Amino acid sequence: MAELVYPPVIGAAHAVFKAFDLRIDMKGTENIPRKGGAVLVSNHIGYLDFIFTGLTARPSKRLVRFMAKESVFRHKVSGPLMRAMKHIPVDRKQGEAAYAHALDSLRSGQIIGVFPEATISQSFTLKSFKSGAARLAQEAGVPLIPMALWGTQRIWTKGRPRNFGRSHIPITMRVGEPMPAPTDEYAGAITRRLRGRVQELLEAAQRAYPVRPKDADDTWWIPAHLGGTAPTPAQVREAG
Repeated sequence: MAELVYPPVIGAAHAVFKAFDLRIDMKGTENIPRKGGAVLVSNHIGYLDFIFTGLTARPSKRLVRFMAKESVFRHKVSGPLMRAMKHIPVDRKQGEAAYAHALDSLRSGQIIGVFPEATISQSFTLKSFKSGAARLAQEAGVPLIPMALWGTQRIWTKGRPRNFGRSHIPITMRVGEPMPAPTDEYAGAITRRLRGRVQELLEAAQRAYPVRPKDADDTWWIPAHLGGTAPTPAQVREAG
């Protein structure tokens, strides 16, 4: 079936990014398979992460179907677009339907995008991973593709005002090699290995990031363990 909505949306997003003068640095995009199913797994630090994560599949001429919370599909603007782009709504109280939908999509050769932290990390460090991505890859017989992004939190993240001006914000993304998900291995063990690989890619993206905070007021987007003023994971838990 022809994709009438997704490609124009990608084109529009690319035009917007150019208008904002975002400096996008992607490496490892050759690891996105040109055909067949795969589970693309990323860290989650901002509201627009799904757009940037999806861009990594563009060189391979692939479209990524993201699993996203069901409330996004109820929004009068985003809802029709999400449905037309064939993303997958996730009702956290009834996750079985979303899982079955994603599994069918993988078996039909689609790439499914998953943020296994489930919610935005306000500390900008990796939270624990849920095992759904590993279980999907195991059951569908497809690889896991780990990736990490950095800089998206500076545009729009939880608890901060949006920055949609022409602010030249760099966005750095690193895609790792496909990881197998053997059916004879415990999903928890695969998930731990997956999280470790995403952590390595996140650190690589952070090292490659071309700018540093301008002053003391601009350290909010740097994790505490790297000398920034973002809340620690413990502080986030206490505030929640």
